Amino acid sequence: MIYLASPYTHASEAVMKWRHEQVVRATAEYIREGLLIFSPIVHSQPLEKYNLGFRWDEWRNWDLHMLDLASELWVLCLDGWKESQGVQAEIRHARSKDKPVVHVWRNTER
Repeated sequence: MIYLASPYTHASEAVMKWRHEQVVRATAEYIREGLLIFSPIVHSQPLEKYNLGFRWDEWRNWDLHMLDLASELWVLCLDGWKESQGVQAEIRHARSKDKPVVHVWRNTER
């Protein structure tokens, strides 16, 4: 399984909506290609309406457990990935477990 990390949280709801759409699109394309992909944003964002939150500190334990189950980490390099607390923690965690970290660059426009 590939864990697909991406930035999400932002002060602007429009940016969060755009980031969500980009990672949903990427996840769908990878699944269509036959890859086994887990994206924490795709799989957890709909739960926000049940007051489970969306910040990294609210999902950290769950996300890192899922990353432990993955064979590698792919980072969807959307605007903000370098500044994302969650993405950077996921990269550190994957490297601490000797998992490959692959940076994925896609043609995305706002």
